[in-house]
Amino acid sequence: MHSTYNTDRLAAALLDLVGMLNSPRQDDVLLHEAGVSIDRALFPLLVRIGAAGSLSVVALAEQVGRDHSTVSRQTAKLADLGLVTRRPAVRDQRVREAVITADGRRAVKAITMARRRLLAKLLADWSVKDRETLARLNRRLAGAMMKARSSTVLE
Repeated sequence: MHSTYNTDRLAAALLDLVGMLNSPRQDDVLLHEAGVSIDRALFPLLVRIGAAGSLSVVALAEQVGRDHSTVSRQTAKLADLGLVTRRPAVRDQRVREAVITADGRRAVKAITMARRRLLAKLLADWSVKDRETLARLNRRLAGAMMKARSSTVLE
């Protein structure tokens, strides 16, 4: 008989991790550390737009797992704050995309630096090898999940 002990332990750890990452408290800590004043529902979108330079609303919604109409409203808020601009996409004028602004880049940089500081504190007693292994295995798992999602294995 196949043991499910390790699979169950992994699933439990992932549930704990997702719960922590989705915690409003964690977002508040990160934004405070970054010195960025923004609605915590908006900053994951801003960070993803910043990483890409520009993203369509549909692509952004797919990445963050939200409805595209919600993401459209949220990108409008980011635009109102001067963190992104919205324009027709270069490849398809019917598609709207959000483009990071200079102020948006500064906010993303502050968030990135804060995330680095917080993770450095959290993992301070981990060896370099353990941190590298954690990053590699998390990237591998995320890649497998993205591949599974795109091939509808998880549906």
